[in-house]
Formats: sequence, structure tokens, C-alpha cells
Amino acid sequence: MKSRYVVASAALVALLSACGVIRGDDEGGKGAQAAGVTSEPCPTAVDKKKGCIYLGTVSDLTAGPFAALAVPITDAQKAFWARVNKAGGIGGRYEVDVTKFVRDNKYNPEVHRQVYNEMKDQVLGLAQTLGSPTTAAILGDLKANSVVAAPASWTSAWEFEDVILETGANYCVEAMNSVDYAMEAYKPKSVMAVHLAGDYGADAAAGAKIAAERNGLTFTGVETPSGATEQGRAITEITKNKPDLVILTTGPADAATIVGQAAAAGFKGRFIGTGPTWNPALLKSPAAPALKALYEQSAPGRPWDSDTPGHRAMREALPGVTPNDGYTSGWAWAYPMKAALEKMVASGDISRKGLLAAVKSLRTVDYEGMLPPEAGNFAGDPDAATFRQTLVNKIDDKAPTGVTTVKDFFVGPTAKGHTFDGPCYAKL
Repeated sequence: MKSRYVVASAALVALLSACGVIRGDDEGGKGAQAAGVTSEPCPTAVDKKKGCIYLGTVSDLTAGPFAALAVPITDAQKAFWARVNKAGGIGGRYEVDVTKFVRDNKYNPEVHRQVYNEMKDQVLGLAQTLGSPTTAAILGDLKANSVVAAPASWTSAWEFEDVILETGANYCVEAMNSVDYAMEAYKPKSVMAVHLAGDYGADAAAGAKIAAERNGLTFTGVETPSGATEQGRAITEITKNKPDLVILTTGPADAATIVGQAAAAGFKGRFIGTGPTWNPALLKSPAAPALKALYEQSAPGRPWDSDTPGHRAMREALPGVTPNDGYTSGWAWAYPMKAALEKMVASGDISRKGLLAAVKSLRTVDYEGMLPPEAGNFAGDPDAATFRQTLVNKIDDKAPTGVTTVKDFFVGPTAKGHTFDGPCYAKL
């Protein structure tokens, strides 16, 4: 009887495993833990009785054009997950570690792929993958292995990728809304998009072009390389063509050079830069007077000093830091991953596939007021789920991050009426 009982039990276990009732072994072989999930506590656990979920970070931490934003983004996410762990973790069973697997991509797609490959078998997903072209370099592997990743970027391509857990409106929407905002505020007759190559700059340029055409404006696109000393052609095109409005999609140093030198050459049109073009350090640059006079920042979310529960929690978790909206973005980007992890644990499917299924079931996310709940819609078709609200900020040297909001969350008529049936930059 004993031997028959053992055989029957083994058969039952095999059946349950085949049916997916016993979970968490789809990445690591029979009986293995899911990649990046351990029953042992996290290295700096609050509660050593809980298991650990490891999330990786690949960011621009030293030499790339977005390091001044990326370091605060990464630090904010460490603080976010420390707060989650102190509050009981995920489902009362796991804490989350985002400190063990942090790597620098130098904003280089090849480096990004290399360091991702080094960590990918040891993490459940990515808490951060910074950059559109850099993330594109690992997208195939993310999809092949059901690795959910939260991007530190806003290209419209992410609307069409289930494994990408984006937050906020994409660059294409942002540029559409900026042009529509300018139509009300400045009545331009011509628009120029000055942008980096790839699906960061080109995505915003495509949105600007779509909005310009809808509003009957003349449109010109100017692609420019990264680097403050490489902006000569862009400045010449601006001063020669004299557009009424320039949509900038570059790094902060590039933007300061373009705005400052165009103004010095007599240009009097308006600049609206996408979110990553701004860094409060620019207020101490030679371009500061020109930026104050001519530049506004479009943004996918409210700045550092906003009065929401999420902003207050962020500031409390980051005492003593120099305010920077890299912190704001990094903190906000973590909410959908938290929501997905909670759903995954509640489902009992503790695995990459379980996490992906949880993501695809999310229709709202509680951002604690930092973004509307509908910004966290990852279910349904991309066009219906695309979040279309952005803001516009003005330069304010008295504000903690150098900007204050002049137009809160809004959707312009171009974005409202646009059908998202593919990445915008593919149609530029």
C-alpha cells in the first residue's frame, strides 16, 4: 500500500505540474525556482522570512548623454522598492531587490545588450532599461524569454510590445500635444523638429509632423547627432529657416547649446523640448537666459514638488537629495511593476510567464496621484490603451527642479483623433 501511495502521489504531482498548478519552473527546468526568484531572503531584507524577487537595471550611469537623469532615476527606484519592502513586500511573501544587478549601458546599444546578457538568467524582469535604441537592442530576447521590462523611455513602439511596461504618454503624443498647445499659445505658422536619430528623436519628430499637418502648418525635420559640440548644422537650420516653433528631442546639453546659440544669432521663435531635454543644471549654464526667454518643457508627468501622495512619499524617501525630475520619473515608473508583481503572486504563478500574464491583465494602476490610473492600462489593443495626456512646464529658477507647470494633464485634438496602428517613427 505504501509503494502504491508513493506512485499515486508522484503521478498526481506530475499531473498538476503539467496542468500548470505547480508553478515557477518554466524558466529553470524541472523543480527549479523561476529565474530571479529565491526562497532565501534578499541581501538587505527587512524580513528574513520572506523570499526575494530580483529585478535588474540597465541604465546610463556614467558616460552617456542622459547620466544626469539616469542616476536619480536609479536611486529613486531603489528608494521606491525599499519603501515597498518596509510595508510588507509583495503579497506578504516576497521582498524586491533592485540593487544587486545594476549595470551601466553608457547609452550604447552594444554595451546594453552585453550587460543585459550577463544578468538575464538571474533576474525575473527589469526594473529599468534606459533608452529607446538601447532597449530595442534587447527587445528580441525580452520577448523570446517573456522578460517584462520597465523602460526609462517613452517611444510609441512600446505600445505594441507586451513585455514592455511603459508609464506615461509616448514621445509622439507628447510632440502632438506640444504643437496643439503652441497653436493656442503662440499661433505658429511653421514647425521644425530638431531631433536625435532613432526611436527617441524620430518618434517625437513624427508626432510634430502629424500635428503640423493637421493644423495646416509648414513642417521641417532636422536630424542632429548627440553632443553639445555637434549642433552647428541644427543651429544653422533654425536661424536660416526661422520656424515659429521648434520641437526639440535631444539630450539636455544639446538642447542648451541649440537654444543658447540660436538665440545669440537673433532667433526669436519658441522652443518646446520633450521631457529628457531638461536638466535643472542648465539654469547655471550660459544658455540660461535664452532658455528662460524661449524654451518650455513638455512632460509626461508632474514635477518634483507636486502635491500628490506619490510625490510626497517620494520626497520623504529621498531626504537631502538635490531635486531632479529624474527622481520623479524613476519613482513613477515603478508603480506598474509593483502592481504586476502583486497580481503575479496572488495568481500563484511565480514565473516570468506569470508576470507577463499579470501585466496583460492590468487596466489601471494606482500611481498615488502622480499619474491618472488609466495611464496603467496594459490590456486590450494598443490604440485604445495608449495614454494621451501630457503637461507643459515653464522655466522657473525658484522651483526645485527649475520648472513649474503651465498646462496640467491635457489631450490635444491631434492626439485625441490619432489612430495608433504602429510606431510613429516608422512613418516619418
